[in-house]
Amino acid sequence: MSAPPLVVRCGAFGDIVMVTTMIRLLAARYGSKVDVIGSGSWTPPLLTNEPALGHLQMLTSRKTPYLLCPSQWALVRWLRARGRGPVYLCDTDAGMETLLKRAGVVEEDIVRRLPSDDERDGVTRLWPDRWLSMGQRNPTAGYPARHDVDTAQFRFPQLVVTDENRSDANQWRHSRRLDGPLVLFQPGNKRTHKRGTVATRAHPKHWAPSHWAALAQAVWGALPEASIVLCGSPMEHPVLEEIRVAAGAPARMHNLARELPIPRLLALIEQAHSMVSVDTGPAHAAAALGCPLVVMFGNASPEKWRPIGPGRIIVLGGANGAESRVSDIPPDSAIAGWRSL
Repeated sequence: MSAPPLVVRCGAFGDIVMVTTMIRLLAARYGSKVDVIGSGSWTPPLLTNEPALGHLQMLTSRKTPYLLCPSQWALVRWLRARGRGPVYLCDTDAGMETLLKRAGVVEEDIVRRLPSDDERDGVTRLWPDRWLSMGQRNPTAGYPARHDVDTAQFRFPQLVVTDENRSDANQWRHSRRLDGPLVLFQPGNKRTHKRGTVATRAHPKHWAPSHWAALAQAVWGALPEASIVLCGSPMEHPVLEEIRVAAGAPARMHNLARELPIPRLLALIEQAHSMVSVDTGPAHAAAALGCPLVVMFGNASPEKWRPIGPGRIIVLGGANGAESRVSDIPPDSAIAGWRSL
């Protein structure tokens, strides 16, 4: 008997959200849970409650020399012990390729992404659609799938919020007196939070604090009882504080970057009235959880990176390709987008 299907995806927050489409598709096709190789502190809380997940093997680094990286040793041992089976290789960097070869994974067991997965009839495809296309193929070694499935039911990424997550979020909201409608602002992304406030201003995904402040006033004009929650990682706290100060530090705007572990954030997104975000991981989580969403793009292509999900999603920016910047989006456009939700 072959090992269960394996997905190799060491991606950022949004990458992990999007690859849930493939994980669930493979579980349905092969009739078994799916093992995953991943990295990053965000991956376990995003995937742990996924019913289709089998074993999650975490990797701390693909670039560290092998002799200095215990998580690479553990990965190689685990791969050797699990035996042969279908391997869906979403990461094709040299470090991952070397680790798979070291563990004895053979090319005949690997399914790789093809140009036809990325584009159909000359039209660029979104990442979830690319993963579904790739997930419909079998390795050349065989391992035939047990079931024919309709891929349409797996097109939207999904995340699981548990009752425990909801209870924690409710207790936390009560302690914070966040009792009315919640509108979430997600101004930062994984690159800006490492750069500090000065470097952040030059980033293609930066939107000025004054713009966020104008959006906040429009939100309160429509929803006077709403609380605006500034979301982000703890390192983004100073960036978010600039927005709160630009808005006049109102009691209804909360910089909670230091209080939002991912399980709580997901529960909060599930409960929220809406989210306005730059193109970043939590926007994909909002789409997956059906939270009405306005997402603003800089130089990344919406044709490739746009979040998809069951709720209303408004996409702004990105029309000028690599020259696009979120700062080109006027506040009026974001306000109109939010109102249309």
